[in-house]
Amino acid sequence: MSRNLDSPVQTQMAVAMFNSPLSGECRGNKRMEGKAAGMRRVFVQTETGCVLGMELDRSDNAHTVKRRLQLALNVPTEESSLTFGDMVLKNDLSAIRNDSPLLLTRNYLHRSSSTPCLSPTGRDIQQRDQSGPVEILGRSNHFVRTKQLVKDIVKAMKIGVEPIPVHSGLGGAYYFRNNRGESVAIVKPTDEEPFAPNNPKGFVGKALGQPGLKRSVRVGETGFREVAAYLLDYDHFANVPPTALVKITHSIFNVNDGVGGNKPQNKKLVSKIASFQQFIPHDFDASDHGTSSFPVTSVHRIGILDIRIFNTDRHAGNLLVRKLDSAGSFGHVELIPIDHGLCLPECLEDPYFEWIHWPQASIPFSEEELEYIENLDPVKDSEMLRSELPMIREACLRVLVLCTIFLKEAAAFGLCLAEIGEMMSREFRSGEEEPSELEVVCIEAKKLVAEREVISPKIVTTSDDEFLFEIDCEGPEFEVTPKIAADDFSTRAPFHFGFVGGSGHFPLSKLEESIEEEDDCEDEGEEKGSFFGLPQCEKIPTVSKLSMSLKTTILGEKNLKYPKFPGTKIENSYLGNSSSGHRSANEQLPASMTFVKLADMNKEEWLLFLENFQELLYPAFAQRKSVTLGQKQRQRLGTSCQF
Repeated sequence: MSRNLDSPVQTQMAVAMFNSPLSGECRGNKRMEGKAAGMRRVFVQTETGCVLGMELDRSDNAHTVKRRLQLALNVPTEESSLTFGDMVLKNDLSAIRNDSPLLLTRNYLHRSSSTPCLSPTGRDIQQRDQSGPVEILGRSNHFVRTKQLVKDIVKAMKIGVEPIPVHSGLGGAYYFRNNRGESVAIVKPTDEEPFAPNNPKGFVGKALGQPGLKRSVRVGETGFREVAAYLLDYDHFANVPPTALVKITHSIFNVNDGVGGNKPQNKKLVSKIASFQQFIPHDFDASDHGTSSFPVTSVHRIGILDIRIFNTDRHAGNLLVRKLDSAGSFGHVELIPIDHGLCLPECLEDPYFEWIHWPQASIPFSEEELEYIENLDPVKDSEMLRSELPMIREACLRVLVLCTIFLKEAAAFGLCLAEIGEMMSREFRSGEEEPSELEVVCIEAKKLVAEREVISPKIVTTSDDEFLFEIDCEGPEFEVTPKIAADDFSTRAPFHFGFVGGSGHFPLSKLEESIEEEDDCEDEGEEKGSFFGLPQCEKIPTVSKLSMSLKTTILGEKNLKYPKFPGTKIENSYLGNSSSGHRSANEQLPASMTFVKLADMNKEEWLLFLENFQELLYPAFAQRKSVTLGQKQRQRLGTSCQF
């Protein structure tokens, strides 16, 4: 199974090692029983999708892994990097968890064609993938239902029941069936996503790890986002079907001959990493049914999940509808949300929420929903995902934390689902993109961090145990924030971000102080309290002044003009851009501007940013509420519409 590895790939920056100890059972090989502390099973994937399962012991390093991959799969590994999420594995493999997927990427655009490939000799020739036809990657206690589905599918495969390709959509997907011929799971290989090397529908041209359909979501990384949405759907609150990441082997999977998309004639068994989701029988999707019959509770619960995970692609086609007609329930339906591969982006962009103008979204949250939101803990959510999906990038987790805080504060303030969704959505005027209200608050919070550094220019030198990472979401950013020292400030920390300070929010009366009072303070040199330990007249702009600034930039006519950048003209949506088979991969990338990034801050800056962010939310919420009450809500042109 020789592959062409000459596709370009972006260099990925390393971050700090994961601190959590190795955990979980070692499965798939009886020789590993009782050796979990010293041996781990990993799955190494080349940037063209080829996968090899192997066992690691204490003596293994990145070089030995590359050599085994070269000998077993006959692929060149010189001038290549072994990556694990954000990390580039130089030598030490102690950060690798059991059942983790690794990625072998190219460092350069070209390599010498004269470089010889080593031939397998001696002990190396025994390197074989001994995993089963379907193997779950991750802890089994979260995937009880999935384990039973895997058993049913393996039995069906042994008696010759073949999976069925899914012809709709832009990526490769397959219905796997049980021994009765019933579809029980849908499998989406990571190397068959849009733009991935083995996409069966002509959308090729990129290597795994490069920016994909959304620039903030890399090719090959939508699968674990599907799993993340399921893991975050506590108590099956939003009805996300059971989903797991698997290593699966079958001859039906597509393998292209290079990036041109030419398919070889002879089908062979090929192993791939894929998302594995239970197939839910349904009657239609939301695009084929009037939304008025959808239960308010179902719409609210799906919306709550979409906000938490910053879903950039919630359209009617990925909301399945199942009739519940029975005695006394005529006309009742159930909603099943699917396709969460474009959630948890690496930076904020424009989400799309199909439900934003449904009447159900304007109904206030119920007491049960408010209690569920109140009990959400973004810090615990992040730790859970680090444990269950150790390849997830820190940038994605920061988006999760930010959006969960935003949801909790907005719901506590009394905003409904539609108002929250509108605050997260961008507007397009004269073909140009403007930041959302959420992004405006983030910009103001980052300004506070930057101006705090001007007042106290104490630079923190980066230590080895401090994580620094770089996301290569393309596109310009509104501002750059310098580093600051963590011990120079003290604010409230309701989510225990690690800082001690006051408790409770600034009262709204204080937030709504007039500009005249601020001007008096400036003119007379009068000291009216302190902020960060400084006289109010000498400090950075106060929250009350920023609230007035926010009022001029949020919701009404935005007086603050953001710089215009080339390539920001919007053509409806990424679906509209990517559905044409006559465009190159680069032309199909969405033209979405980055107004604010979250990944360019170190730990101390991030925590201070969160403190400022929470304080700035209240004037924004108050302004949103006043606009909602004072005028009819503006209609928003959905970015997933095509005309």
